[in-house]
Order: sequence, then C-alpha cells, then structure tokens
Amino acid sequence: MTETMTAIVVEGGRGPAENLKAETIARPTPGPGQILIKVEAAGVNRPDLAQRIGAYPPPPGAPETLGLEVAGEVAAGAGRWKAGDKVCALLGGGGYAQYAVVDARHALPIPQGLSALEAAALPETVFTVFANVFEHGSLKAGETLMVHGATSGIGTTAIQMAKAAGAKVIATGRGAGKAAEAKRLGADVSVDVTTEDFAEVAKAHGGVDVILDMVGGDYFAKGLDSLKTGGRIVFIAAQGGGEVALPIFRLMMKRAVVTGSTLRPRDADEKARLAAAVEQAVWPWIAAGKLKPQIDRTFPLDEAAAAHAYLEGGAHVGKVMLLA
Repeated sequence: MTETMTAIVVEGGRGPAENLKAETIARPTPGPGQILIKVEAAGVNRPDLAQRIGAYPPPPGAPETLGLEVAGEVAAGAGRWKAGDKVCALLGGGGYAQYAVVDARHALPIPQGLSALEAAALPETVFTVFANVFEHGSLKAGETLMVHGATSGIGTTAIQMAKAAGAKVIATGRGAGKAAEAKRLGADVSVDVTTEDFAEVAKAHGGVDVILDMVGGDYFAKGLDSLKTGGRIVFIAAQGGGEVALPIFRLMMKRAVVTGSTLRPRDADEKARLAAAVEQAVWPWIAAGKLKPQIDRTFPLDEAAAAHAYLEGGAHVGKVMLLA
C-alpha cells in the first residue's frame, strides 16, 4: 500500500457540487479496533450534499471527507475481520476515497450474490430504515407503512424491507413514472402526488400505521390525517420544510406518536448494536432475494461533482454510486 491515496475534497471547505475535487491526501491509519478498507464503491447520499454546503458537519473524530457507506476488501483487519475479507460498512465519513477506516463492529459481510457495488448501497439506507421504521416506528407484519420519497435510495429500500417483513406499503412520489417504479418494487399502492392527494388515497385504503417522512412541511398535517389510531410518524429529513404546526388535540385523539432520528451522530456502541441487529434481521432477507439494492447510476470517484449534481436533480430511482 502507498502512504497516500486519492480522495474527494470540498474546495474552499463548502460550496456547490463543482467544488468537489479529487486530490492526493494521506492514507488513513486504523486505530485500535478499526479496520482499513480498500474501497471499491461508495454510496452518495443526501447527507453528503448537506455536508458539502456546510449544513451537516461530521461528528467529532470523523474524517472531513464525505462518504457514509462503502464496500471493498479489508486491507488491515481487527475484531472479526482479517485482510482479504469482503465487507460493506457504515462510516462517520471518509467514503469518497480509495481507502477508509471504520470501527470493525460497523462492518458487515458482503451478502452472498451481491457485488461490492451493490453492497456499498446497503449500509446508510438499510441502517436508516431499520432504525426508524422497525425500531422507532415499530412496524409489524400486517400493518401499513407509507413511504414518502419512495424512489429515493431510502424509499426503494423501505418498500422492500417492509414487504419482506409482511407489511402493506403505500408509496408516494412525484410523477407517474416514479409511481410506476414504486409499484415495480412491491408497493401495494402508489400515489403520484402531483395528481392525487396521498391522505385521501391512504384513508380510502384504511389508513396507515407508520409513515416514513423525509419531506416534512405541509406533508405533516396530511400524514396525521392519514394515520390510524395509534399510528406513528417517523421523520428522517425535512426537504419540504423543517417547521410544522402540531395540532395537539388531533394528536391526542389519534393517540399518535411523532418521532425521528439521525444516524450519523450515534455513538460507536449504538452503531455496533444496530449493525448486529441489521445483520440478524435484514441479511436473511437479502439472501432470500427479498431485498436488492437499486442502483440508478454510477460515476468514477473523480466525477463526484457530477454525481452530486445528478442526485440534486432528483431524477434518480434508487442509489447513486461512486466507483473508486
């Protein structure tokens, strides 16, 4: 291994997509309990876009380099991993590079039958959906999940995971094409929000038990209207607005729960717990063919700027990826 590597940096520290540049920097050295991964592929996620513009700084101790999920070969082992093992991993940062270090407990084996590219699309989305839909949202077999932004990386994963768990899915998206893609992935009902009111559609199908909401804004009131008694709304982003009016008596009448979380700031032990839970619950779904990462488009590492611009454009269905 060389002592340096190619990584993507944000020129000026923050800015538009075109500020992403490939530079030669020092290769990271793993600390106690960490592994070094020779990166083959990395996921591009909306938190990366937020970090690039200065709105989502990395947690203390994490690399400044963007990138929250990778897959590749272990170059230096620790814990359960030895050199040569093929893994995917959830990172605090540093994925847009030829090498990345990570707590050994936050890496999982690449599922049999998946390429490194496909495996790199798993950690950020699968961990997020599992933590929010199944832990915070307590989705159970026989219940109904509504997924907003259903053709995003998170959305395509949530549809498949909910169906694998025996739930019904109502998916929402903008445009007939995206509604059709959500149906293809297994959604029982798919709503084009440019022509239909998702709350009315949901109520016509008996209401929903859990809503995975990455929109916020005026979706909140409609979401609350869509809930069955005892329903849960789980926020993971607020692309449509971060401030909402909370009708308290309506909330009380519904016995509803409104919650939300972020993944990146969780401490190392909590991420390790979550990784173990995901491996136990979700990896068998992948082995059974019930969950397959949806890769929309790939870009070479040195074209990270183009990848960000493409993701910002919103035309993607599934994941946008970088090949190291």
